[in-house]
Amino acid sequence: MRRTHRCGEVTKKDLDKNVVLNGWVKRTRDLGGMLFLDLRDISGVVQVFFDNEKTELYEAAKKLRMEDVIEVTGQVRAREEKNINPNMSTGEIEVGATGLTVLSKSEVPPFVISDAENASEELRFEYRYLDLRNEKAMNAMVLRSKAVMKVRNYFQRHNFIDIETPILNKSTPEGARDYIVPSRIHKGKFYALPQSPQIFKQILMVAGFDRYIQMARCFRDEDLRADRQPEFTQIDAEMSFIEQEDIFEIIEGLMVELWDLIDVKLSPPFPRLTWQEAMERYGTDRPDTRFGIELVDITKAAQETGLDMFKGENNVTKAIVAPGASEWSRKVIDELTEEAKKMGAKGLLWIKMEETEVKSSILKTLGEEKTRTLAVAAGAKTGDVALIVSDSFLKASKVLGHLRLVTGEKLELIDKNKFNFLWVYDFPLFEWSEEEQRYSATHHAFTSPREEDLDKLETSPESVLSQAYDLVCNGTELGGGSIRIHRPDIQKKVFKALGISEEEAEEKFGFLLKALKYGAPPHGGIAFGMDRIVAFLAWEDSIRAVIAFPKTTSAYCPLSDTPSEVGTKALDELNITLKK
Repeated sequence: MRRTHRCGEVTKKDLDKNVVLNGWVKRTRDLGGMLFLDLRDISGVVQVFFDNEKTELYEAAKKLRMEDVIEVTGQVRAREEKNINPNMSTGEIEVGATGLTVLSKSEVPPFVISDAENASEELRFEYRYLDLRNEKAMNAMVLRSKAVMKVRNYFQRHNFIDIETPILNKSTPEGARDYIVPSRIHKGKFYALPQSPQIFKQILMVAGFDRYIQMARCFRDEDLRADRQPEFTQIDAEMSFIEQEDIFEIIEGLMVELWDLIDVKLSPPFPRLTWQEAMERYGTDRPDTRFGIELVDITKAAQETGLDMFKGENNVTKAIVAPGASEWSRKVIDELTEEAKKMGAKGLLWIKMEETEVKSSILKTLGEEKTRTLAVAAGAKTGDVALIVSDSFLKASKVLGHLRLVTGEKLELIDKNKFNFLWVYDFPLFEWSEEEQRYSATHHAFTSPREEDLDKLETSPESVLSQAYDLVCNGTELGGGSIRIHRPDIQKKVFKALGISEEEAEEKFGFLLKALKYGAPPHGGIAFGMDRIVAFLAWEDSIRAVIAFPKTTSAYCPLSDTPSEVGTKALDELNITLKK
């Protein structure tokens, strides 16, 4: 028979109606003369009962097991008031079964579906089709679908054109490692899967499409990280004849609509911080502003102590204050010191401001008066602990930025129910690579310098600021973008500063450089990790929870056993020989 209702859609409005339901057996409860069954589909759960007056039906129901797929016919009736379940959308009704058909039997699942989160990730991913039956996982997929539709509708209303760019692309030297695809027809040559549609969306601006949007699949062969995936979905947007503020405005409107899906009201415009200010105050370019504790520069006060450790031409001394943390044990201080060393610090100085005395790692060297003066310069009061690092500006800032987050967690200062957005902009255009002994692009090679810094490209590239921007939420970068270079002469200067020769630039990016010669409009754009956004909306810590078929941290898919070996015939056709 044809299904009349989905399980979660049967309500009191359907009382006394005969219905046909399809779904999976979530659980059964045999009370002797009455058997209750929870029937589940994507819409929810409904309670079905079988009484022993219908002996044949009752006996058939007793043979059902979890995850069997069945069809039930029955009549909707109201539950007794004492049996109403306010936690279910169908909690006021139940269905009295008049018919039962088993559509498919299930083996015993390797884990209980309703308790899937307690199974190992490897096991859940191997049986992902069972894991996705869990209500939380299924709700995440439904939420993702709604978010994708919201994105598409929003951009359509704002005159963006949805255009697909190539998946088989050219390998480029910048960014993360490419996934390489060998060509059978052009032997010895290779495609690369796109890390981003960057060059193609810029070419679309040259073509005159004005506003482009794509839910783009992107691929990066990165080293293992806890919350990265080798393939991911990106909200990719580009606009012509705009400035930075136009990007901010259009994206803030999108965030308002997305967070409306979970009934959270955002209030643009979002706060803005320059990269320099973010580093000075928070020690990171993606600050979590849900709690206080800001970095304080105490270089002058530190140097006045006369200690050699605070001297040095490029040395700065910075501090954070852990409020009310004077009860911290030495073990906690040692843990923080180890965290600082992991971040590259030589060590961590600490000062406890107790009621009657000062305790510190430098008390014997400085004496109580100078030690107290240093703590006060950091902003510490009685009951606080000052944590101090002396090093280069970037090193001291990054170390204390990390310790700030650790301290916020330890003191439970972070409001987990808040969403704090902000824009970070004016990034340095270049950063120095000690390993390669040359400049690399902070974002990418197509980011435009600020107009006022153009004359510094050849004389002092380290001081050039870019027209790049990131949108940050709760200490996580949701997306980033920039105003692009639309003039070939500036693009060539940037390539030169990056150590990319004219020959290499022509080989790798020649088709973009050629396009820029034919009337390229000023343009800019941004890209967001869709997986990351949905994880926020679903209150999930990991993007793997909101991807239908995620891979493990080793880029492996237990479900399909991928990656896998390829047969000799396929390798021969590609002219490929494997090294032992």
